[in-house]
Amino acid sequence: MTVDPDPGEVAAVLLASVSVLVRRVRQVPAEGGLTMPERTALALLDRSGPTTSSALAREVQITAQAMGATLGALRDRGLVERRPDPDDGRRAVLLVTDAGRQALRDKRNARAELIARALTGGEFTPAELARLAAAAPLLDRLAQHL
Repeated sequence: MTVDPDPGEVAAVLLASVSVLVRRVRQVPAEGGLTMPERTALALLDRSGPTTSSALAREVQITAQAMGATLGALRDRGLVERRPDPDDGRRAVLLVTDAGRQALRDKRNARAELIARALTGGEFTPAELARLAAAAPLLDRLAQHL
């Protein structure tokens, strides 16, 4: 007789494992050296589309001044640009440039390469690789339900 896994225990083990994985992957340096706040702002802008600096600050729960400094650095490097808000000409919205999208792709590619190297050099068996591949859509579905 098999015992069904306890969802609380599964949650604790998954959270611990995924947290370690995410922390290590976030440490991957990439060309262009985006800081964590810059990467966060750029990725959020990329996902959500044009928005204001104050809306981004609220989203990541930091001060408007801190977000302004982060966005200023990204603008100086040509990774984001300001445009007049089409709905309110008194405001400006920010959007990711092609160079900004490339910086995000570079970072994602560096992270994927790090994981691929670990999978290759980590002595994972073909069966274990298959289990990890099968788990990926389940993890994605779990994330969608949070």
